[in-house]
Amino acid sequence: MSDRPLPSPQEALLILAAKRTRPQRRPPPPLGRALNKALKEFDAKFGQGSAALEARWREVVGAEIAKRTEPVKLTRGRNGGPSSLEIRVAGPAAAIIQHQAQEILARVNLFLGADAVQKLRIVQGPLQKKYEPAAKTRRRLPPLDAAEEAGLARDLAAAPEGKLKTALMALGRGVLRQRRAVD
Repeated sequence: MSDRPLPSPQEALLILAAKRTRPQRRPPPPLGRALNKALKEFDAKFGQGSAALEARWREVVGAEIAKRTEPVKLTRGRNGGPSSLEIRVAGPAAAIIQHQAQEILARVNLFLGADAVQKLRIVQGPLQKKYEPAAKTRRRLPPLDAAEEAGLARDLAAAPEGKLKTALMALGRGVLRQRRAVD
């Protein structure tokens, strides 16, 4: 034991007021900040995955290829090895897609980044998602005016009454509307 006397209560208060024995505890940083850093590291290491590619497949490869194919999985190579993209192809279109493999790889690498995919693996099978082309909107042409309708009726006056005359009238109206739309 030491011969040093203990400080008095007033001296102890002065000592404690002058310095703290433990550092003040800091609150943890917000989780979003730490998670954002980890996500950026993963994105830099692995890039966009097959989900991003699947969502924009039609834009990446084009409408004609997209209606015959779909991406299945993107496999990263181990230890810097070549990565591959597996695509499912509907039936006999596999031969055509095989010939377009280099073009598909170029387009996918343009989307995912340079040399993101080196090999294309083609698997034949039914597509999971049905291709739905964009609906074409037909523009309705305005009806014929009275003078055009009368001229058409006059031209077909010699035709016998019945289904043939009705069909010829409908055809004539369509032709006159188209002609007017072009002019």
